[in-house]
Amino acid sequence: MADIQYLETAQERRIAYVKTDGQGPTILFLSGLKSDMEGTKAVALEAWAKEQGRAFLRFDYSGHGQSSGAFTDGCIGDWHQDTLAVVDRLIDGPVLVVGSSMGGWQSLLLARARPDRVMGLVTIAAAPDFTEDGYWAGFSDAQKAELEREGFLSIPSEYDEDYIITKRLIEDGRDHLVLRSPLQLDIPVRFLQGTEDTAVPTAQAVKLLEHVKGGDIRLTLVKGADHRFSDDECLRTIQKMVKVVLARG
Repeated sequence: MADIQYLETAQERRIAYVKTDGQGPTILFLSGLKSDMEGTKAVALEAWAKEQGRAFLRFDYSGHGQSSGAFTDGCIGDWHQDTLAVVDRLIDGPVLVVGSSMGGWQSLLLARARPDRVMGLVTIAAAPDFTEDGYWAGFSDAQKAELEREGFLSIPSEYDEDYIITKRLIEDGRDHLVLRSPLQLDIPVRFLQGTEDTAVPTAQAVKLLEHVKGGDIRLTLVKGADHRFSDDECLRTIQKMVKVVLARG
């Protein structure tokens, strides 16, 4: 069992994390919505980093995994604060960020907030602005009325138990959108996307590629891969892209 440590943030949240010492830049894994640091991709990438002698850190956002709080109390801004606390207080030097799904959105927010720290990005089925473009845009008028009236909605998930989507999650998401204003990333960036992803369509990955500005940005489509992007071949693809970014950073 990994040696789990805890960080107390300025917002009085207790963030669980596992840190591996090694050569920098530190590889930071950012999980998806309702995922945690024990997920297949995070653990596999950590094992690879250890083999390579690379510094690595994975953690649970508040309301996720072994961190404090309830998922239904959290929002994009809270998890962005958690990520900033981890980078500012637990990591020295440059960071290579690997973000999965919602973690892809968080990685873009981090790169925008800490451009002096982030030396490269690898995203997996990145889902920027999904609270607005996915949830809100897909809600019926009746669902929007229920959200306003009750403060939350329950929606099914093919990957987990039903999601409780709160009014706060939707409203806070609007304060952290990244596809509505210019996003300049003057670092190596590699977007990974499966063509059979039903949660984040390929068109969204192309939209992100076209929106972000920078001189070293690539999108790789993996035919047949779904949103999990965690079979052996996908895991090797993630490792390969991390190596590419490390070499180009």
